[in-house]
Formats: sequence, C-alpha cells, structure tokens
Amino acid sequence: MNDPQSQPIKAAIFMIGAMVSFTAMAVSGRELAGTLDTFEIMMYRSAIGLVIVLSIATITGTRSDIRPNRLGLHALRNLFHFIGQNLWFYALIYIPLSQLFAFEFTYPLWVAILAPFLLGEVMSRTRIFAFVLGFIGILIVARPESSAITFATIAAASCAIMFALTTICTKHLGKTEPTMSILFWLTVIQGIFGIACAGYDGDIAFPPVHMMHWVAIVGVGGLLAHFCITTALKLAPASIVAPLEFLRLPLIAVVGFILYDEPLLASVFIGAIIVFGANFLNIREETRANKRRATHS
Repeated sequence: MNDPQSQPIKAAIFMIGAMVSFTAMAVSGRELAGTLDTFEIMMYRSAIGLVIVLSIATITGTRSDIRPNRLGLHALRNLFHFIGQNLWFYALIYIPLSQLFAFEFTYPLWVAILAPFLLGEVMSRTRIFAFVLGFIGILIVARPESSAITFATIAAASCAIMFALTTICTKHLGKTEPTMSILFWLTVIQGIFGIACAGYDGDIAFPPVHMMHWVAIVGVGGLLAHFCITTALKLAPASIVAPLEFLRLPLIAVVGFILYDEPLLASVFIGAIIVFGANFLNIREETRANKRRATHS
C-alpha cells in the first residue's frame, strides 16, 4: 500500500535540484583542476560550507543543536568522506564524467555489504546477490579486459567505498546527534584536513578572480545536492527517489559529451543499469523488512 503522505511530484522537483547541483559541482571541479589541487578545492569548499551552515543555523535558531559530542566518530566519518571526496575530484579530471558517476552509484551496495559487520544488520541472501550483481556492473563499467584500468578508475571505484563508510558512520551519529551538528563538524573537520593537506608544502594557491564562481559552485553545490536528496527522501519512499537519482547518469553523460567531447560509451550505461538494478533489489528488500517490523511491533 502506498504511503498517503507520499508526495512524489515534490520529491521529483527536489531530485531535479540534486541532479543539477551534482552536475554543476562536477563541471566546476573539472574547471578548477588546472588551478587548484584536490586538497585546495576541499579546503575552499569546506570554508564556504561552514559559512552556509552557520548562517542557516542562525536563521533557523538551531545553533544550540551544534555540540561537541562524539568528536572521535565525527573525525572518523569526515576522514572517510575527505578521502573519498578527494579521490572523486581526482578521478573526474582523468576519466569521463559518466564513468565516474557510474562508479559512485555503487556506494549503496558497499553499505549493504559492510553494514552487517559494522552496524550489526542481518546479511540476507538478497544483499549478497545484489552485491555480486553490482560487482558485475562495476566490471562492465571499468572494462578490465582493456587498458582502461588506471589509477583514476581505481580512485573512482575506491571513492564509493569511502562514501559507504561515511554513510555507516552517519547512521551511528544520526542516532544521537542533530543534523545541524553533523553538518557543522563536517565542514570544520574537513576544513582542517584541507588546510593541513593543502599547506603541507607551504604553498596554498588562491583562486584567481575569474575562477571564484567555480569555487562558489563547488561549495554550494555539494550541500545543496545532499539537502535536496534528504528532502526528497522525506517526501517519498526510497523506491521512488532512487530511480530519479539514477537520471544523473544520462544528464552528466550529455554534459560531458557537449562540454568535453567525451564519448557516450554503451558499456558505462549497461554497467550502470545493472548497478541500479542491484541497488533497487536492496531498496525493495529493506522496504519489505520495514513493513514486517512494523507489522510485528
């Protein structure tokens, strides 16, 4: 039975916002690649994000939600995310944008396979089958029989694992910590990581004036994309939202083709469809499990 409170049209509008935000962030990162390294991009992104988070907290009266609890777990979460985001920014310079997004779509599969070990969740046969199916999709995207395997493709695949570990840490934090606190420590801790890594050689580049709009888009795009997805998930079930998120792939493929003359590879789309199918199996399994728990509670 459908949730009477579900608002799929509004959810679709927010998912369009997420698609545009992610695409804009990817293009901005590609444009900044010749001016800033990945650590510097992350440093400026965190600085902009911190200003946004504090402004929103002040306007909404939620600054009291920001508290120094569980800083060790905050640090671990943001270490995983910092590594994953740097790998993501590195990969987008060297591989087609559509291929990078296809690899990124595998992170829910890694969450499903790691959750039983790190969250104590049940390892079902559906989860195992979905992971194997998703891995087949990864192989099709990566084309391991060719010379396509490079450090950039390894970075793209690895960033999905880092994002999965980030999600698992977020689930732990979400049990006790307000969203505003999680976002605040995300920007602060990753800003510290960014400054330390960008400045280890004593030379931090400042973006020229004509590149500042790309820096701003990177900073705003990431926060806006995740806000849109979070809001969409509150308006409609994951089984509706997930297929909409998948539309990011054809969008970024077209953008890559138009702006950077990137080829539209059939293997990327075929592999991504298989990965999507694996993710959908996990979503359906989780939805059924939630209904069973609700019935017996």
